[in-house]
Amino acid sequence: MTETTRHQQPAVHEEILAYYARGEEDARLREGSGRLEFWRTQDVLRRLMPAAPARVLDVGGGSGIHAEWLARDGYEVDLLDPVPLHVEQAARLPGVTARPGDARALPADDASYDVVLLLGPLYHLPERPDRVRALAEAYRAVRPGGLVVAATINRFAGLHDVLREERYFTAVQRERTDAVTADGRHHHHAEDGLFTVAYFARPEEPPTEFTDAGLTVEGQYGIEGVAWLMGGIEDWLDDPERRAAVLAATRRIESEPTLLGASGHLLTAGRRPS
Repeated sequence: MTETTRHQQPAVHEEILAYYARGEEDARLREGSGRLEFWRTQDVLRRLMPAAPARVLDVGGGSGIHAEWLARDGYEVDLLDPVPLHVEQAARLPGVTARPGDARALPADDASYDVVLLLGPLYHLPERPDRVRALAEAYRAVRPGGLVVAATINRFAGLHDVLREERYFTAVQRERTDAVTADGRHHHHAEDGLFTVAYFARPEEPPTEFTDAGLTVEGQYGIEGVAWLMGGIEDWLDDPERRAAVLAATRRIESEPTLLGASGHLLTAGRRPS
């Protein structure tokens, strides 16, 4: 029996749907400094995942930016996303099956996947019960012993980002940014359109949510480290030799506890107990 027969499909914030309907997410990880997030996520996942072939459920997989290389690597990839444009884009990718879906009510059979990825949903669920529910759904859909990996945005990522881009010196932007550092809640502001409804977590939060969902935490990995904040990062990524050095340096510190919160994004990995 699938989960869609057990729960009514939850509603997604209209602001989130409208933000991603702009069609900008696909290019974000293919250009500029966003490539660091893409390549580092790929690097970590390739070390954590079982060898192909294996069944992967990419929940909130967007346009298929990661599903694309996973399918090329030989994985059987099913992608779910609540944004119609993303489903349409991902469905064009060879080896990827895409359909609408919400992380909190997965249209998936119990224990039907070897890996469940949530590389976007958790930071668009501001309420903790919703995040635990999404992780509990991942627990249900993954086989015993299977891998679950979830991405979160770190609590002070917004502060670091607006400082780097010199937007922090604008009073209204500074006020909004400081508010996020207090409670982690990023609100939608129609006039700037920089981001949408989100929750920025402290590194210690995802492991407790994994545990509450029944998952056993195995590790945490800072994706961008501190490299994303340094001037010249785009030029470094353009140069193959410097790019390799940046990726190696970031890998060296990826699980250093004192630096986890400096990264823009964090991956938390766990398993459903056998």
